[in-house]
Amino acid sequence: MRTILDERMDATMAALTGPGGMLALSQVERDGRSYPMIAAAPPSLPYYFAHYCQEHGDKTFLVAGDERLTFAAVHAAATRVAQALIAGHGIGKGDRVGIAMRNSPAWIALYMGVTMAGGVATLLNGWWQAEELDAAIREVDCTLVFADGPRAKRLADCTTPVVTIDDTLPLDQALGAVTAAAQADAPLPAVAATDHATILFTSGSTGQSKGALADHRGVVQGVFNYLAQALMMLGIVSQDGNPPTEQPSALLTLPLFHVTAEIPVMLQSFAMGRKLVLMPKWDAKEAMRLIEAERISYFVGVPLMSFEMLTHPDRGDYDLSSVTDFAAGGAPRPVEHVRRLDAEMGGGAPLIGYGLTETNAVGTGNWRTNYLAKPDSAGRPSVPLVEIAILDDAGRALAQGERGEIGIRTICNFLGYWNRPEATAACMTADGFFRTGDLGYLDADGYLFIVDRKKDIIIRGGENISCQEVEAALYAHPGVAEAAVFGLADERFGEIPGAVVHARDGVDLTEGALQAFLAEHIAAFKVPARIWISSVALPRLGTEKIDKVALRNTYRALATAA
Repeated sequence: MRTILDERMDATMAALTGPGGMLALSQVERDGRSYPMIAAAPPSLPYYFAHYCQEHGDKTFLVAGDERLTFAAVHAAATRVAQALIAGHGIGKGDRVGIAMRNSPAWIALYMGVTMAGGVATLLNGWWQAEELDAAIREVDCTLVFADGPRAKRLADCTTPVVTIDDTLPLDQALGAVTAAAQADAPLPAVAATDHATILFTSGSTGQSKGALADHRGVVQGVFNYLAQALMMLGIVSQDGNPPTEQPSALLTLPLFHVTAEIPVMLQSFAMGRKLVLMPKWDAKEAMRLIEAERISYFVGVPLMSFEMLTHPDRGDYDLSSVTDFAAGGAPRPVEHVRRLDAEMGGGAPLIGYGLTETNAVGTGNWRTNYLAKPDSAGRPSVPLVEIAILDDAGRALAQGERGEIGIRTICNFLGYWNRPEATAACMTADGFFRTGDLGYLDADGYLFIVDRKKDIIIRGGENISCQEVEAALYAHPGVAEAAVFGLADERFGEIPGAVVHARDGVDLTEGALQAFLAEHIAAFKVPARIWISSVALPRLGTEKIDKVALRNTYRALATAA
């Protein structure tokens, strides 16, 4: 049954996006299909940055420790970066420029500068080890990479030019080595909606991360779809006589190489004139201190983050009442967590969203009282641009209530995996739906329920881990004859990787030695927390494949019993 909030949201969105509305819709053709898009959105990121940095010029944009930067100052720094990339590094349209850094003002200015120069901002996972970073850089053929000190050390043997950024310095000093080559007043290229904008890396079931390529239109429309949601809720609270009276603000807790941090947090903040307070490393107590000190109005992270604040013994020492929404993505929240957030966090309401790298983060959203009513649902499709369908194996839409693969269709969808046409074709239906690899169903009210995963992946605290990738790393050990990797239930992270290994004849393997070996080759979050050594060969199916379902069930039971 439709809720009162559903009806109010739909009416407010209809006014926003209807003829004459602030975010009125138009149509655009892509691959022979017509899609709705928000007509008022700028065509590409450089125009978007220029417009909103001028509109909000003197407002505080970034807070990083003692450094406070305005929108105008960050845009000026990004402009110098763009000019230097063209004049000093020969970056042209379509060149991939990697960013391998922790969250910092320099990261954001470099991202802006790369796209303003016509380059493709290639967001490298800062948790990766040297082999993973090198593989991704070679996968998309980066022309240049920016790296902070720790990442630069991992890239010491990289054949692609690496520019080291000391992001511990104030922004202008941190970028000094780059911007010295800038030519004042040098013209920047006109960047079109269909030009390539970003590459983010996604871990699917096939092992090595793939580079998901998006054009400027997809990125900007994704941002504006989020902006439409924000304006919808602003309209509702204003109708209720509770309009916000302070500058909106958000705590940036997620790494910027993740699409959630990139699109709805960082990029949406330009249009909203929102202050971003950066946390280079997650710490629940420090997060609560910053929320109180900076009057944070919006919090988003993986579910673990809000749970750690909710259960922190010092929570009562901090005023968290400025937060209107405690949002999460990347993994579901336990039902009890949803209800406790609403009851105990000082007035902030729970919110969850579902989106993917390949959809530029858009998908579904479950808001406030609707989330409390259906705490195990990812919510309704995020209007006005998102269409959800439940698909059978042939890509045909199933009836309401039937279970199948979740498909998302929107102009925000990515263009494809870099230089991997087969993988791109496999994840798209003929009529334009991206096949997410997640299984679910839609209830009678249009709410999405995710019930399982089709892909062989583990989601650890919102971070996707390919089981095949970890298995490949185990097989690189000369003593491993057979290996299987699977998810284990975990109270903090939702899931953690586990593995069972059978050794080659005459080889003595231990859990600790295998974990140490893996830590040299893959990021720490991918290393299995438990590795069982099997004295017998692993069970196999009739197809001679290892029976991972049986192994997962057996060892999950062992882990639970322990």
